[in-house]
Amino acid sequence: MSTKLYVGNLSYNTTENQLQDLFAQHGPVTSVDLIMDKFSGRPRGFGFVTMETKEGAEAAVAALNGKNLDGRDLTVNEARPREERAPRSGGGGGGGGYRDGGDRGGSRRDYRR
Repeated sequence: MSTKLYVGNLSYNTTENQLQDLFAQHGPVTSVDLIMDKFSGRPRGFGFVTMETKEGAEAAVAALNGKNLDGRDLTVNEARPREERAPRSGGGGGGGGYRDGGDRGGSRRDYRR
């Protein structure tokens, strides 16, 4: 049964191939996912590595947690299940204003004289 590991404190220069090679030293790797910022497209500094076996995952955690990679000390542990979040609402939306739709402020441009 495969085991998913959280890998944190990654350098923004770390690649999926580097993680694949690093973790493969401790057992077969099923997948590597670097988490990217959806707006900038840059890495967010953490990712997930799925190891094929529980033993490989345990060996990787023991060997790599605290290990320096690209000048940063890695945080490696078994990933927790993703927590369900309440759906985000789709934005603010109007509101405000007066019931009759009129503008009660003095900012109205009514230059009729």
